[in-house]
This record gives sequence, structure tokens and C-alpha cells, in this order.
Amino acid sequence: MAAKTGGAVQVHKNDTVKRTAMARTGLGREGKPIRLLSNHFAVKLSGIDSVFYQYSVSIKSDDDQVVEGKGIGRKVIDKMLQTYSSELAGKDFAYDGEKCLFTVGPLPQNNFEFTVIMEETSARAVGGSPGHESPGPGDKKRVKRSHLPKQFVVGISYAARIPLKSVALVLQGSDSDHAQDALRVLDIVLRQQQAKRGCLLVRQSFFSDDSRNLVDLTGGVSGCRGLHSSFRTTMNGLSLNMDVSTTMIVTPGPVVNFLLTNQNVRDVRDIDWPKAKRMLKNLRVKATHNNMEFKIIGLSDQPCSRQTFPMKVRSGSSEGQTVDITVEEYFKSKQVFLEKPYLPCLDVGKSKRPNYLPIELANMISLQRYTKALSSQQRTTLVEKSRQKPQDRMRVVTDVGLLTSVEMLQLSFFLRY
Repeated sequence: MAAKTGGAVQVHKNDTVKRTAMARTGLGREGKPIRLLSNHFAVKLSGIDSVFYQYSVSIKSDDDQVVEGKGIGRKVIDKMLQTYSSELAGKDFAYDGEKCLFTVGPLPQNNFEFTVIMEETSARAVGGSPGHESPGPGDKKRVKRSHLPKQFVVGISYAARIPLKSVALVLQGSDSDHAQDALRVLDIVLRQQQAKRGCLLVRQSFFSDDSRNLVDLTGGVSGCRGLHSSFRTTMNGLSLNMDVSTTMIVTPGPVVNFLLTNQNVRDVRDIDWPKAKRMLKNLRVKATHNNMEFKIIGLSDQPCSRQTFPMKVRSGSSEGQTVDITVEEYFKSKQVFLEKPYLPCLDVGKSKRPNYLPIELANMISLQRYTKALSSQQRTTLVEKSRQKPQDRMRVVTDVGLLTSVEMLQLSFFLRY
């Protein structure tokens, strides 16, 4: 509350009121008792006396830009753990993919700063790439540079101490300020377990790359079935709540097929390319001729047969000269013959340095979230195909590989059902 006195504003802090959950008055006594099957699984947790230590994480690239992508963040932290394991006393981490990591017990010191070198796969690995300098007779030197290092600076600083025993206190009916924080750490441990399996993580849900989990919604969009998980405190002890979950992803496969389906046309000549450019931006593809992954930033202005880029041609030890060559001619020189050179190229480079990839040589990678609005028909299809009978739903939840045992952070928890 703020009050103005004599031209100055004084701030009065309200007294902090400690709130506790209302205690149950007892169990029901009227009516007929029944046995109810629920999707809560009893958890047997070892190491209950352990203490989580929370650390804040900052990741910056070599140009001092903050790295915010969750995927690259996990890769950088994994690499840091491999490189500096001795400095970190060999401790394992639970990392939330963003700005927090947790250990059991403290690290040797409260603050660290590490330089992490990542081997970044370059598009030059297979004979260069249109839009970049292409190799001449010096291909062997070029191959040695197929993995270009990228440098990151990781900062770690102590933030908080979270005793796991706080969960046990709540289960015994006592109050604890850290119980929810401890449960959140356990949730993060499970999320990291699924991230290492290559699952797509969406908040507390995870989705695996299994074609049996996909439901075609038409338009190049698929529904992907997965599972939602969260730890809960109950009157019978700690439990893991599991339920089915669904998210929308871009249907994996050839980019050309995706565009035909997305725009509901049969011939590639009928594709609306401005619309396709908007749809494809920021999606990731894998090139079929070299298995490299790229992010799409746009489309070329011309088709492959007419889109040119400067290529430096070397002759012996001399520097050679720079000539303009079309994308089609370039790939033909590498024994890659295009069937649809009249199609535009995907631009998978940077805004000021294009890198052209023929659209027919690109496949959508799996588990890419589709975040645009669904049509009414797609929503109807999603509801119909996501509906499951109770016995099928129970089988999916109980059969998941997660429901065995998890060992991480020097903790073990076993799920009983």
C-alpha cells in the first residue's frame, strides 16, 4: 500500500500471512464403499534425506548473445558436464532446459564460468553448399572443417537449497515451505529422463517419435499421443500422476508432400509459394543427400534452374576466380540430379548469407510442434481419433517404459502399480 505525505510517497509493506492447507475433517462414512482404479502410481523414493541445490544458469554465445533455445541449451549443458566433470566433482545434473539446474548436495563452489566448445556441423561437409564458397581441388582440407567449433560461455551461480525431506513432512501432515519446490525438482528429473530419450517436451507432457502414436489430421498436421506426468502428495504417500496427452506436430516426410497436403493441391505448380514461405519459416529439415539438419529462413527468389550464387573456382595453388553458377548446375557437378529444378530452393542459411537447398532434397524432421490454429475439420478429427476406451487408456499409461525405475542424481525412485 502506498501513501503520499508531504510530496513523498511512502510504501507500507503488508504483514506476510502464512497460509496452511485446510486439514481434512475425516473420511466419508455414509454410502457403499467401492474400489476405484486411478491413474496414480505409488512411488518408493530412496535418498529421502538428500538435499537439492538449485543453481541459476546463463548461456551466452561467443558474440555475447544470450542463448534461449531449449534444444541447444541441453546440448551445451551436457557437453559442459562431459568436459568439466572433475571441476564439478563428478556430480550429475537435473536441468530444466532453461535457467535452472539441480544437484544432490552442493557443488565445490557457488559460482562457475565455463567455456564450452560445441562441434557444429557445417553444410560444407559434403562438397560445400550453394550460397557458400564451394570446394575445388582442395576438398580434403575442406572436409577437415566439416565440424566447425562454436563457443559458448556458461555461468553457474548458487540460488537455493531444497531439502527432499520436506516432501516427507507434508506426507506426515506437517507444514513445509519447500515441498512444492522439491516436487518440481522431481518433475524436472523425469523430464530430463525423457529428453535424453529424444522425446518432445511440452510443459509436463512428453511425446516419443513412434509412428503408432501419430494421428493424421490432414493438411500436413498430425496429432501426436503422449503422456502427462507429475508428482503429487496424497494421503497414501507420494504418487506419480500419469495420463494421456495429445499435441499437434508437423507431419514428417518430404517437404514437397507437406506443401501439397497443407494447401490441398495435387500438382506442385499449383502451390502458393508466398503462403508456403510463411508456413515453412523456422521449421527444421534434414537434407536427403547428406543427412544434415537445417532451419528454414525463407525461399529463393528463383527456381533451382535459375537461382545463382558466387562460387570460387580454384586452379592448382592459385586463388582462382569467382563465377556465378546455378543451384542445379552445382548439384549436378556433385552427381546429385534434380527431378524438379523448376521448384524454388529452401534458404537454410542466414539473413545476409543465403544457403540454398533444393526443396526436393529436404524432409521435415519429426516432433516439430504445429502451433497454428486448426481448422474446424481438423479439430473434429483430433477429438474423434484421440478418444480412447478406458481399458485402452489404462494400457497406454501402465505400459509406458517410464513406469519401471528411474535412477538419477544419486536418487532412485521405483513406481508400484
